[in-house]
Amino acid sequence: MNSLVATPPMPPHFYEHSRFSPSRSMSTPSHTPTSRKRKADDDGNDHDGRMSASPTNSPAFTPRSLPVARNVKRARPNVSGRPLSLPRLLETLDTDALRGVLRSMCERHPALADEVVHTAPRPNVSSALQVLRNYQSQLQSSFPLGSNSQSDYAYNRVRQPLGELLDALSDFTPHFLPPHETQPSVSLNYLEGATDIIYALPRWSSPQNNIERDAAYDEICKAWILVIREAAKRGGGIQLQYGGWDQKLAKHNQNSGGKLQAAVNELGSSLVWMHGSESQSYGSPGMNDLSSIREQLLSGTYGLGTPVKVGPW
Repeated sequence: MNSLVATPPMPPHFYEHSRFSPSRSMSTPSHTPTSRKRKADDDGNDHDGRMSASPTNSPAFTPRSLPVARNVKRARPNVSGRPLSLPRLLETLDTDALRGVLRSMCERHPALADEVVHTAPRPNVSSALQVLRNYQSQLQSSFPLGSNSQSDYAYNRVRQPLGELLDALSDFTPHFLPPHETQPSVSLNYLEGATDIIYALPRWSSPQNNIERDAAYDEICKAWILVIREAAKRGGGIQLQYGGWDQKLAKHNQNSGGKLQAAVNELGSSLVWMHGSESQSYGSPGMNDLSSIREQLLSGTYGLGTPVKVGPW
């Protein structure tokens, strides 16, 4: 009876336990302490390497350069209108406006006028003649169209710009005369340009309208004479001899109708005296000798061919 009793089934965990039972031969790998230590060291190094990795070497932490600070003006909290500063205001003024402002300031403050005169650069010949030519252009543009340019009507129309030109001419001419101007070449160059401007002045049918033009020629003739006399005293009159001024002045005299004849005579007398003409020697042998020496000095031949004496002789 007992043998016929059915055996209850075994639970599944019983078979699992029997698989790992000591009766079953299992090959367990042997680990030495050295291998475990080396592995631990390797794992530790990998862990330290991962932990000590710098964020700067990682693509996720690419360093970015900081923007350079700029000197940017801060915006003003209150925006309101204000006048321009003096440098900006002067930049907007043209030449005529700037002259007007400066002239007005000098009129209101006379002490400032002296400061401007001593501070401003001295005008040269080209700048002075350019101013005179500007007045001359204004005169030409003032002539009425379709009328006789020599009539009294035309004279009355251009009388104001004509007077401005003549006034400017009278003011500039003394500036280039001795003793204020010490260089004869500068004076002569100015007189030549000024004489051309006078020659270009209009001629009128009525004689009374030409009085101003004749007066201008008279003043410029006196200026020529003054400069010629001063140039003859400086450097042996070399400016008069080698500048061709005798021919230039003769041409101006011809254009003026003989109004510069006095200046031509003065230049001729100076050149004759400098060249030692017999007509200026007064028959004196000593005067001829002095003239000959002067000519040798000017030509650079003085002393050539003369024996050199040595000793008390």
